Amino acid sequence: MEKSDRIIDTYELNVNEIVVDVNIISKEGEPVPTYNISITNISDTTKLVLEKIRDEFVSEETKTLTEEESVYNVQEQFKEKILKLLAKYFPTADRKTMDMLINYILQQNIGLGNLDILLKDANLEEIAINNATEPVSVYHRKYGWLKTNVLIPTESRIRHYSTIIGRDVGKEITILNPLMDAHLKTGDRVNATLFPISSKGNTITIRKFAVKPWTVTDLIKEKTISYEGAALLWMAVQNELSVIVAGGTASGKTSMLNAVSNFFPANQRIISVEDTRELMLPKILHWVPMETRLPNPEGKGGIEMLDLIVNSLRMRPDRIIVGEIRRKREAEVLFEAMHTGHSVYGTLHANNARETINRLTNPPIDLPKQMLSALSLIVVQHINRRLGRRRTLQIAELLPNGDPRVLMQLNPTKDEFELVNEPLAILETLNLYTGLSKSEIYADMQSKITILKWLVSRNLTDVNKIGMIMSRYYHDRPLAQTKVQPKSPHT
Repeated sequence: MEKSDRIIDTYELNVNEIVVDVNIISKEGEPVPTYNISITNISDTTKLVLEKIRDEFVSEETKTLTEEESVYNVQEQFKEKILKLLAKYFPTADRKTMDMLINYILQQNIGLGNLDILLKDANLEEIAINNATEPVSVYHRKYGWLKTNVLIPTESRIRHYSTIIGRDVGKEITILNPLMDAHLKTGDRVNATLFPISSKGNTITIRKFAVKPWTVTDLIKEKTISYEGAALLWMAVQNELSVIVAGGTASGKTSMLNAVSNFFPANQRIISVEDTRELMLPKILHWVPMETRLPNPEGKGGIEMLDLIVNSLRMRPDRIIVGEIRRKREAEVLFEAMHTGHSVYGTLHANNARETINRLTNPPIDLPKQMLSALSLIVVQHINRRLGRRRTLQIAELLPNGDPRVLMQLNPTKDEFELVNEPLAILETLNLYTGLSKSEIYADMQSKITILKWLVSRNLTDVNKIGMIMSRYYHDRPLAQTKVQPKSPHT
């Protein structure tokens, strides 16, 4: 490290007993900081011996590998054989050390190498390999895009990684099929391309699955949404009003959808439909998650989003969650479900509330505007890519004619989520179905803000604990019985 270099952050990872130091360093003249990893509990001398073992092992054993075998099966198959080689070179090592060394050899030679280390860092959201001449890039939750000190040595190694990822989930990537969408068994989404389709070299892009789901507490702590905004969403969900979360790519739509699901009551049946399982709801909920399936190479066996949405309506759902609304028929079925008394929650690609309405009412979705009245709220997420900051941009209600009316909006200069209009349609709907007056509804919102502040003050971010708290809240204080001293959010 040079004198002009500045360490921004440092922390430690434990990857199968392999201890890894992570240093994020700002270097003079470099456009982005560097994400450096170094293995601390394996010396350079040990690595040289491991290379010798690796050569001895690989020269004999890799000849026996078949294309059909998964990485996991291969690793299990060769653990004992590697252990015998290690015992020869490290006769005094204990079992824990042996296990760590086995994991290192398997990771470097049969697994995904140093990519396995990057995959274990919960702070990373995205891992991008552009080719064999450029370092791997990562998107850090706190620092945005960073360049790493990890370099994939050859284009063939990148292609090999793509092949073993695909093999584990029944996909293949070849010169004839040079594009691959897949997901790891951990839920991480993977896209791979081969040269010359990607003209600078083979690529792999991994969107990491959040091991810990985002909760409403996390979003408030990160200033993604305000207490008032979260309380309004809680009020809507409690009263079975339908909500769409809109936003651009990587703006936090799924994270917000997961946080909204924190407010579901435990005595209702929830069906979720996703392309790749990302939602993680509290365990106490009556929840049935479902996933689409791509067709096999012969074009058979595919299960589409529409198939699952139609099927979900036959499963006696109280709430339906849809990972992403894309096509006309999907949207038609969902809005019909809203009109027939189901609560629907989903995501849509759109940059603001008005654009959300335009997307819904124009091709390819092309719904009649009068159908939109069944939707109560639109939540719009936004990412400031320069700062790597995700915020709720707007919460808008839907008027009877299908037009959006923004209730809360981000003030970017103050970085605050502000009330810009008093609710009209929401208050009217709540009054119609609960009999509560405007002042009683505001009082209930205030009580929800108090509970949310309590959650944040105690740093309660575990989705299952929050689920239990919500269950007790609904059991002890149903909305119709809430009688708190009225207090308008305007005062």
